[in-house]
Amino acid sequence: MKQRILKVALVQRSVADNDLQANLAANLDAVKRAAAQGAELVLLQELHNSLYFCQTEDTAQFDLAETIPGPSTEQLGAVAKQCKVVIVASLFEKRATGLYHNTAVVLERDGRLAGKYRKMHIPDDPGFYEKFYFTPGDLGFTPIDTSVGRLGVLVCWDQWYPEAARLMALAGAEMLFYPTAIGWDPRDDQAEQQRQREAWITVQRAHAVANGIPVLSCNRTGYEADPSGQGGGIQFWGSSFVTGPQGEILAEAPIAEAAVLITEVNLGRSEAVRRIWPYLRDRRIDDYADLSLRYRD
Repeated sequence: MKQRILKVALVQRSVADNDLQANLAANLDAVKRAAAQGAELVLLQELHNSLYFCQTEDTAQFDLAETIPGPSTEQLGAVAKQCKVVIVASLFEKRATGLYHNTAVVLERDGRLAGKYRKMHIPDDPGFYEKFYFTPGDLGFTPIDTSVGRLGVLVCWDQWYPEAARLMALAGAEMLFYPTAIGWDPRDDQAEQQRQREAWITVQRAHAVANGIPVLSCNRTGYEADPSGQGGGIQFWGSSFVTGPQGEILAEAPIAEAAVLITEVNLGRSEAVRRIWPYLRDRRIDDYADLSLRYRD
């Protein structure tokens, strides 16, 4: 099989405040450092310009949103062009007054906006009140074509759904990307915390296996308090990682430290893996109609 080696980087950071410009600048600095080490593609964590504000329902947080294209895509594009690197970033999109999305954007290495994906699965759980802020995506599960390949970009809660990964793969995605903000409730015991983290890693490795393509998942790290004081806050568990097409871990970041994780992905291996594990060939599409049901009563 012909090798296609792509050097990738994941930027895992802790966030201390809602200084949007300072946080973006820190991410851009990390992109430059990764590019200086040969990275051709850089993935940033979910909502990297601010604290994870969805722990409470607060209309003031809508001030953090911005248009796409807008200030962040302009700066991201400039650095992508300067460093000749593809950037996958995550923004709080203001589409119109009263209409907001959790949106991932892809900047091509010539600086242009190659495409965007609006998060489809929106959680509404203690500490993760995203339905208050985000309208579900309406762009479908459509990969974004770039100079380094066809990217299947998804966001955080999407990572728990095999349907999303499969639909991206069926549309020709060569890799899956998950900018993420996930962590523990510090009040949970250690055993429960470990189960949650291992489940998170396992389900994404399974997407790589079931579709025969690499997966890149970038999480934030550090503790962020609940502004309302009602909850225990979130201890983000880091652990950003890259897998190959058989779910093998190629690189993994620490749990509690910031990191610029750099590794190589051989995109040519997907061809070899799919030849010996031809899941797409053996799918029983004639008998899957019930997947469109909410539940089989």
